[in-house]
Amino acid sequence: MTSIDFVVAKNDLDQCKVVTTELPGADALPTDALLVKVDRFAFTANNITYAVMGDELKHWQLFPAPSGFGNIPVWGFGEVIASRHLNVAVGERLFGYFPMATHLVIEAADVSKCGLRDGAAHRQGVAPVYNAYARVSGDPAYAGRKGDYQALLRPLFMLSFLVDDFLAENDDFGARTVLLSSASSKTAFGLAHLLHTRGRKVIGLTSAGNVDFVSSLGCYDEVVTYDRIASLPSDAPVAFVDMAGNSALRAGLHQHFGDRMKCSVRVGLTHRATEPDEGALPGAKPRWFFAPDQIRKRAKEWGPGGIEQRFGAAWSGFAPLLERSLTVVESRGPDAVRQVFLDTLKGRIPPEQGHMLSLLG
Repeated sequence: MTSIDFVVAKNDLDQCKVVTTELPGADALPTDALLVKVDRFAFTANNITYAVMGDELKHWQLFPAPSGFGNIPVWGFGEVIASRHLNVAVGERLFGYFPMATHLVIEAADVSKCGLRDGAAHRQGVAPVYNAYARVSGDPAYAGRKGDYQALLRPLFMLSFLVDDFLAENDDFGARTVLLSSASSKTAFGLAHLLHTRGRKVIGLTSAGNVDFVSSLGCYDEVVTYDRIASLPSDAPVAFVDMAGNSALRAGLHQHFGDRMKCSVRVGLTHRATEPDEGALPGAKPRWFFAPDQIRKRAKEWGPGGIEQRFGAAWSGFAPLLERSLTVVESRGPDAVRQVFLDTLKGRIPPEQGHMLSLLG
């Protein structure tokens, strides 16, 4: 049996191709291993960030690929089609981190009623969440369109939740207004919702073509295009969460607000900026937000289940907004996957769309 894998050149993401990988037969699987058919997976601008920072975040080591190429991790669903583990049945449905491929062999470890993890040696040394799989057979929260929303936005909303928690923990560094770049992105949307819920003024920064969509979300108090940032009042303290990764934009905001820029957090790279960092800037020094650090901190402080409980409550408040703001688009086959990948890479995906893909024909 073979798996079809979609891979990209690590040093030039525009170069992508489909390769085939030989898989062990059911009888040749290692003890406790599972052969999983990858049914469908979400692909968003956040996956481009995974690729751009593949080495730094160790994402390239999760799913082997030919030399010079990488397999971008995606959140999605798989069906167990062969099992050497006594407590995992053929036909089970799993949700978690998969390669852009048709199949994956998982070395099942720490199997519980709710989930399991992949114990493969090459997958160790990364944040535990990336190796965890939820057992979701029969779970209505992961069925149908609700399942698509989980794949498309739950992992991104976790990032939104953690950034909001970091800001709230620090009293927003004295700011009562928060600026979000790439305001149409799904992570920014989730963060704006959380900030708005706790009474902060949220200003969305976006391109002219996305103004109507960002305004329609209902969680931004003001929407400003990138060429109008100098029109923002600069007499009150602000915090900036940078989803775009555009050095020129970041420098312009710091120059405009000066010492009123109380916090500058870098989260994403939706603009795939390649220019060098801008050096010393007025105001707070820009810092990267690394979600696993916040997870480890809160897991220790909140105890077992603490993060899950708080996140679950936040997700329950956010999920109803998705039906009116997000259109799920389904595509199947290698050609379709390649097209959505390139369109996402080039910023051609309308912000109201969420893409669910499959390499299966």
